[in-house]
Amino acid sequence: MQVLKDILYGVNIVEVHGTTDVSVDFLTFDSRQAKSNSVFFAIQGVARDGHDFIPEVCDAGCTVIIAERVVEVPESVQLIVVSDTQSALAIMAGNFFDEPSKKLNLIGVTGTNGKTTITTLLFNLYSRLGYSCGLISTVVNKIGDRDILSTHTTPDPIVLNRLLKEMVEQGISHCFMEVSSHAIHQKRVLDLTFKGGAFTNITHDHLDYHKTFKEYIDVKKTFFDRLPKTAFALTNVDDKNGEIMLQNTKAKKRSYALKSMGDYTAKVLENQFSGLVLNINGKELWTRLVGDFNAYNLIAVYGIAQELGDDETEVLTALSELKSVDGRFEHIRSTSGVIAIVDYAHTPDALDNVLKTIENIRTKNETVFTVVGCGGDRDRSKRPMMAKIACDRSDKVILTSDNPRSEDPNSIINEMMAGVDAANYKKTLSIVDRMQAIKTAVSMAETNDIILIAGKGHEKYQDINGVRHDFDDLNTIKELFKKLNK
Repeated sequence: MQVLKDILYGVNIVEVHGTTDVSVDFLTFDSRQAKSNSVFFAIQGVARDGHDFIPEVCDAGCTVIIAERVVEVPESVQLIVVSDTQSALAIMAGNFFDEPSKKLNLIGVTGTNGKTTITTLLFNLYSRLGYSCGLISTVVNKIGDRDILSTHTTPDPIVLNRLLKEMVEQGISHCFMEVSSHAIHQKRVLDLTFKGGAFTNITHDHLDYHKTFKEYIDVKKTFFDRLPKTAFALTNVDDKNGEIMLQNTKAKKRSYALKSMGDYTAKVLENQFSGLVLNINGKELWTRLVGDFNAYNLIAVYGIAQELGDDETEVLTALSELKSVDGRFEHIRSTSGVIAIVDYAHTPDALDNVLKTIENIRTKNETVFTVVGCGGDRDRSKRPMMAKIACDRSDKVILTSDNPRSEDPNSIINEMMAGVDAANYKKTLSIVDRMQAIKTAVSMAETNDIILIAGKGHEKYQDINGVRHDFDDLNTIKELFKKLNK
């Protein structure tokens, strides 16, 4: 339980109607959760305005309303008018949970691709080094060995601060967090204190939300603009927008690269399905991870570990022992020698990187099959791009359903087909049912052929018309290998 006046510290208050000397024990921006002694934040969402629900939450016994305009409330309810309820939510959540981010080595990773892999590798690395660690990611949230369901790449400020406080109470010293562009724009991480931040890259994604690519870049940049001077900001300078991220940061500026000069650099010496051999800052490293994109992930992890002051030899030794992250270039070989790769690649750049990696490893004597779809209710402009990349870099392509959500999967595939030119029509199939699409690829594949199943990676479901149906790409391919004697 907290006193309202204490958790309002730092909020830009416009007006106070009532008293701030009241006790509160619950925060929410969801009207369905409002109850006695709770604070309700009226937030203007994409589809609904939280101010419309104020009468409803007052009837539910809500004690305090945080709003952006004066509204009518019962005398027993305190109304605090603020300039921005999203900012107020972030600040007050931090105050309510006793600012847990200040008590952790909190590292944020942002960018289009690589966030999950880097944060998960960091969690596994630091756990191996003997630290108690936390993880906040697309795949799972973790407090030490305990897994907690992840529903968003970056949770809302209430869930986020509650998680961080629990980490502090459990003796966690380091927390590694994916920071999405949505989270930055919606100010979910506004009041967190980061020890460091890392930028991976920016490519075509989320333009259904940000509308323009420039807005997407600018939102990412604000994460680094807000880092304190006590933090470090590590950027990928091989990405043309890498330097932009650091333009206005107060943090210590650091860089990493494979192709340019940076504070942390790596060179790929060998790249096989068995793993990578890298030269990192003059030291040779073998790792089980595969591909140039993972070389970037590894050099970022190495750079973060060095900025945190950990022993270089211990870090390199531990990195060589780490396994691939679930759903990120996970590959298995059938008894007949067919290789299947499951990868989360759901952006044009990610798909291109995975297929380039396959291209660099393959002998050219095998056929590369790509099974790929695009999610519904998301950025439609990338659909033809995804199909074009698949066709340009594969021998056979099967366009299928991903997570169609509320859209007709046939319509999604038709939009993807716009990216298939006449020369590629003969090698492209459309099979809406994802199971049948994968089964077709397995049936057609022969010894040493390679099948890439892209787009869903670690996900264990398909989202169809608001219902999540069990579906696991990796398990599906394993079962098909057994049934078809591949």
